[in-house]
Amino acid sequence: QRLQSASTAAMGKDNGGFLAPKSIANRIKAKGLQKLRWYCQMCNKQCRDENGFKCHCMSESHQRQMSMFTENSGAFMDEFSKEFEAGMMEIIARKARSHRCSANVIYREYISDRNHFHMNSTIWETLTDFVMYLGRTGKCEVDETEKGWFVTYIDRDPETLRRLEVG
Repeated sequence: QRLQSASTAAMGKDNGGFLAPKSIANRIKAKGLQKLRWYCQMCNKQCRDENGFKCHCMSESHQRQMSMFTENSGAFMDEFSKEFEAGMMEIIARKARSHRCSANVIYREYISDRNHFHMNSTIWETLTDFVMYLGRTGKCEVDETEKGWFVTYIDRDPETLRRLEVG
């Protein structure tokens, strides 16, 4: 027994295996999606925790990106908003073309893509704001129920409209 203790001491300390912090962090990283709270849209950088995000924010590359953003914040917000809207509309057109679909279901599908644009980098503060925008601009028919917001895609494609007139 004495030999066994000496050999484990010589091999270094046991890190706890599966439940070790490093092991947990590696599994989280491998999974892909992490807390939005530690994501920098300007740099497309996901940080694991508050400390990592703080270090990232102090980095030279982040400071450069933020100075570019400061010079023309409107253009960046508009571009992020356009990309977010295009991604959401692609899903809405597919899932809610002929019947209404929950905005939350559509949003969950959108954010399941790890390369999505984050809503907090757009002009819309909430999903409700975005859904109301879709209704105001005539891109979707929207209605609010006790179960949340629902959207139905309004197809304005000229070819589709022509087929409906002829059909």
